[in-house]
Amino acid sequence: MPVNLDTYLGVHSQALKLRSQRTEVLAANLANADTPNYQARDIDFKSALAAASSGKSSGVNLATSNARHIGPAGINGTSAPELKYRTPLAPSLDGNTVDTQLEQAAFAENSVRYQATLTFLSSKFRGLMTAITGQ
Repeated sequence: MPVNLDTYLGVHSQALKLRSQRTEVLAANLANADTPNYQARDIDFKSALAAASSGKSSGVNLATSNARHIGPAGINGTSAPELKYRTPLAPSLDGNTVDTQLEQAAFAENSVRYQATLTFLSSKFRGLMTAITGQ
């Protein structure tokens, strides 16, 4: 009996991709903490995961006029979730909206959730290997 791996893993493989993309966005925010007029961005994880699990893409759909054009893609060719601007709690004089402490806290939380998703997927694969080998 064939097993559909996507069904077996559920939403967790998509969550791992989104967490990875969010890590990149938060790291870019931290890297540009001193850049004048830089606008902090973030991914609305809940809506991005809902869109990814339903198969719908959020945001703007771009068309290419040539097959060799690069489409809007995120990590590993997956569609990029819609980035949203973060509203600053205390705007700076140079127009930068990055709050370093807020970004570090979001980065740490995202890292913990990424690791939890990896742990869950690892246990799913371990259970699948146990079922295949019978040990």
